Amino acid sequence: MTKKEIVRQLCDKANKEKLLKGNLTQLATKEIVQWTFDAIIETLVAEGRIELRNFGVFEVKQRKPRKARNPRTGDRVDVAAKNVVTFQPGKEMEERVRKFAKPIEAKRKPRRGAKADADDDADDATPVAAEPSRNGTAEP
Repeated sequence: MTKKEIVRQLCDKANKEKLLKGNLTQLATKEIVQWTFDAIIETLVAEGRIELRNFGVFEVKQRKPRKARNPRTGDRVDVAAKNVVTFQPGKEMEERVRKFAKPIEAKRKPRRGAKADADDDADDATPVAAEPSRNGTAEP
């Protein structure tokens, strides 16, 4: 779900429930949603923590500096300390998600040079032509 979809959903709900005398526009709803997000960010910057009852807790934590490796070259690299935002879901969110949420499939990028899954090849009715390999023999 995107911010645009959230705005549309909130706007429709507010107008359906006659929250205001007139209709609430999507533009006004978008501003309210953005103000909410901005308030969360400003609180995190100023205080380092924001607790939203029945939703969860956002907190700024500092990751320690560490040594890592460049995966392409294998060289050691120093990674500086940095601030990261963590989220701990609230009890109500945790319970509702556990009961009602439908899991999504993880989107993965295919690895470089990896061949297609056997499942994908099985669906194709067209035969695959043999290509010569590096050692000169034909491989499918």
